[in-house]
Parts: sequence; C-alpha cells; structure tokens
Amino acid sequence: MSIKETMDSKGKIEELDPQKFHIIGYTQEEANRINRPTISYWQDAWRRLCKNPVAMASLFVLGLLVIMVIIGPHIRGYDFINMNVIEKNKGCSSKYWFGTDRLGRDLFSRVWVGARASMIIALVATTLKLFIGTFYGAAMAHFGGWVDDALMRIIEVINSLPSLLLTILIMMVLGNNLFSLLVALSITAWCNTARQTRGIIKQLKESEYIYAAYVLGASPFRIIVKHYIPNMLGILLLDASTAIPSFIFMEAGLSFLGIGLIPPEISLGVLIAQGQQSMDFYPTQLFFPCLVLCVIVMAFNLLGDGLRDALDPRLRK
Repeated sequence: MSIKETMDSKGKIEELDPQKFHIIGYTQEEANRINRPTISYWQDAWRRLCKNPVAMASLFVLGLLVIMVIIGPHIRGYDFINMNVIEKNKGCSSKYWFGTDRLGRDLFSRVWVGARASMIIALVATTLKLFIGTFYGAAMAHFGGWVDDALMRIIEVINSLPSLLLTILIMMVLGNNLFSLLVALSITAWCNTARQTRGIIKQLKESEYIYAAYVLGASPFRIIVKHYIPNMLGILLLDASTAIPSFIFMEAGLSFLGIGLIPPEISLGVLIAQGQQSMDFYPTQLFFPCLVLCVIVMAFNLLGDGLRDALDPRLRK
C-alpha cells in the first residue's frame, strides 16, 4: 500500500490529499533538510574534549609549560651552569625569583632546564615504547601460530624480571648518562603496549577490509601501517598520555636515588636530590623543583583522563 493511500471505515482504499497536512513551525524544505552536520570520529572527540573544562585547563597549562621549558632558562639571563659562590643560597627576590642554590646558580633557570630534560626523556621513552610495542604486538597478532607463541614467551620472560633491578643493572653497565637512562626506562615498558596491541589487532584481523588487503596482495608491513595502526590511534594516544607522566616520575626517582642522571647533568630529579640535602635551612631549593614536577605530572594525568572520555566511542552521541 502506498504512503498516500489508506483505508476508510468501509474497507475501501482512498488516496490522501497532501494538501490537507501541514508541518507546523517549518516549511516543507526546512523539514526535509538535515540540519545536523556529519562530523568524523576525531572531530567529535575534539568537541567532547573541549566541553571538559578540566582537560582544557590541563592542556592550557601544558602549553605554558612547553613555552617555559623553551624560553624559561633565558628569561632572567643568568648563568645556570657556572658557580657564583658570592650569591649562594639566596632566597626568593626580585633579582632571583626562585633564589639560588648552594653554588650560587640561578634556581629559576635551572628548574626550567631540568624540566626540559625530564620532558624530553619522557617523550623519547614514550615514543620508543609505542614504536617497539606496536610493531611487536602487530607482528604477534598478524602472523599468529608459532610466531605468536615464541614472541609471547619473550614478553613473559621480560615481565618476570624485576623492572627496578633490571634498570639498576643497565645503569651500572652503561653508566649514568642519557642513553643508558632511555634504555633502562624503555627496556620493559613496551611489553604492556605489545600485549594491548596484540589483543586489538586480533579483533581487527577478522574485518573485511583486511581480507580485501590480503586479496590485493598487500604486504604485512603495509597492512600493519595502513590498516591496523590508524584504527588504534585512539588507544595509542591514551597509552602515551599515561606513559609520559609515569616516565617523568621514574626519571625523577632514579635521579633522586643517584641511579639516573648525576651532576653536572640537570633534571628535575637531580635538582630535587640537591635540594633535599639543604632543605632544613633552604627549603625553597627543594620546593620549586617539586612544584614544577607535580604540576607537569598532574596536567598530563588530567589531560589523559579527558582524552579517555573523549576518545571512548561508547560516549559518542
């Protein structure tokens, strides 16, 4: 039966007159037009992230921190490396905003140099973690069989070793330098990313477009790069947002214990370790590095929580 046809009380079919029906409040053209624009997954995620004031405030704070680690050491124009014992252990003043350390160096400049080093270490370690873990997990899930079993056993062996003990051994063998610290931080961190990637790709592997890529003769590397990874960007982004503050804390902890970077290298962990030695008489030397460290870690954690909610497809409307 046509839309324009209906049955009367006697069971006869009669044709309805469209002129008898009117759309209240809209014209026919306005009623037929879809007003809501079609937006992509990433546009919708950004829209929902913008509606989260805590996440946007964290993003703003991180932007300011990035600017400060770039220009902060040069704002005051003081030498943050060479000693000036005449000005040692100065308090906060208009000349020295954060005071000076026990060797007379400007603490404001040194804090931002240390924050720069800590953030660079965290970003590089996170990049290594995601790169190694993603391709390792993709290889396990893509090839399957004995390859999956062999690679999974390697992960289990690595996870069975105490990560702190392994980090200490690496730093003892390679020395207290930036390269050995990156190796120590990344040596076990990629295992969780590999397991997560393996589980996601095992689900994606059954998709029709993956079969189409097989039929068209695409290589495994092309399938991983062109099909698997783009569909995991949201998960990898969340992994990165949680890994960065974790690496910053690990670097600070190792340097504080004397296992990570050591003077004359500058990082937040090194500054906290030096400030702890004189905290009884000059607490500002410990307070400001700790404050910057806490702000960086809190901003990353709050932004990660906002990204988790924004990238969750179950919350998409």
